[in-house]
Amino acid sequence: MKDGGEFDIIVAGAGLAGSLAATMAARSGKRVLLLDRNPESEVGKKTIWGWTCGDAVAGSHIDFVRKKTGLTFGEPELDRRVDGVYALSPDLKTKFKFEGVGYTLDRPEFEARLLKAAKDSGAEYMSEFEVQGPIVEDRVVRGVYGRDRSKEEFRFRSKVVIDALGISTVIRRNLPENQFVDRTVDIDDVESTGRYIYEFELDHEDLAYYDRDNALIHLNNHMAPGGYGWVFPKSGNRINVGLGVQKKSLDIRNAKLGKRDNLQTLIDEYVRWNPLFRNLRIWNKNNNGKGSWSVAVRRQMESLVYDGYLGAGDSMVMPNPISAGGIGPALMSGILAGENAARAVEAQDTSTAGMWQYNLDYNEAYGKKMAGMEVFRIYLQSLNNDILNYGMKTFLTTKEASDITLGIVPELSLASKFKMVLKGARNISAFSSLVYVVDKMKTLNRIYEDYPKSPEAFPAFKKQVTHMIEEAKQRFPSSPI
Repeated sequence: MKDGGEFDIIVAGAGLAGSLAATMAARSGKRVLLLDRNPESEVGKKTIWGWTCGDAVAGSHIDFVRKKTGLTFGEPELDRRVDGVYALSPDLKTKFKFEGVGYTLDRPEFEARLLKAAKDSGAEYMSEFEVQGPIVEDRVVRGVYGRDRSKEEFRFRSKVVIDALGISTVIRRNLPENQFVDRTVDIDDVESTGRYIYEFELDHEDLAYYDRDNALIHLNNHMAPGGYGWVFPKSGNRINVGLGVQKKSLDIRNAKLGKRDNLQTLIDEYVRWNPLFRNLRIWNKNNNGKGSWSVAVRRQMESLVYDGYLGAGDSMVMPNPISAGGIGPALMSGILAGENAARAVEAQDTSTAGMWQYNLDYNEAYGKKMAGMEVFRIYLQSLNNDILNYGMKTFLTTKEASDITLGIVPELSLASKFKMVLKGARNISAFSSLVYVVDKMKTLNRIYEDYPKSPEAFPAFKKQVTHMIEEAKQRFPSSPI
């Protein structure tokens, strides 16, 4: 195995989080190596199917990148501006609008723009390098090893490794057993997602199925058990249309309905269900017209750091537990990881304690609401379509629903509880479950507001969080039908 040299910081993976981490670390004057398995022309590509994603990101996350890095974006990387997101009930009779400008991205163009920023900042970049695992000495991460495009084996050493390899990362999975970073992810906390990018002709107008100015989410546990379907507008007559499912919910749904559906059959059924689109043609720019991928829908890892190691983006299971949106947290965490890694190298302390500030920074910027939102996701996956229809119509106002998607817990008043009782006995249980969930969300938010300031207090914090999450899973088993 060849010695590839020593660096201050190695960033594994040149996707959204990795390129920004490399940019920030290199700007601090540190020697940074950015490794990626893809050729440069396909940077950020997830699988042979392409950059599989809904491609949607909130404007606030783009603003965060601009303020932190000075980078600005426009066409072609920002493909289409949207005014907000509508979530629709299974019967399409109720919809909640979540306000806030956002964008659908041209993902290959956006990834290429971030890579250019990293290289311009001074990061050394090596494409077509397959990271195979971490170098661990005395239980401390000291670098990575892997193979280049010629299948030659290399070892690269560093003071810090930033893991941005994605949900199936070989680095996190091969860390020493430790009390800080979980090495595995429960399959029930993962959704299988797939999507098409289509060109189309519009048969007629119906804002329940397609909206030129807003992203649509369809909640329907028959069509998307444990997840949802989406129709996101892109520039011109193009759409990003896809669907996510939880395996457990899909298995339950198939068993109860006597079906053998899988992710692909459900996506195709969802496309056929929409009556508005005619002459659908896959828009296969960059060979990116069709694909599938796995997305975590739990809170981020309770700790994002270990001796010599930080994780960012999907490697730390950062997508929003309700929406499965991972672009925003990847962008934010990449920037914060790069900043904190550089500071730790400067201070000559890359231990867990020396890099603990990254946990605090990410928790404050985004992460502190995610555990509460995970409980709400678990609750949603326990509801069948009838309860979803009734609950969206009766239980929550549009503002309360919008607040929940931002991690803001609504106040369910005594008056509203009394109104539920008057609606009839069959609805008391459903509403009382929502009251329970809201209470747990508040408790988890308070716990994360008091995130441990040092590693010493972490074990008790983690035990409390995991107990509450497991308690919610026991109370609300998946029940899509």
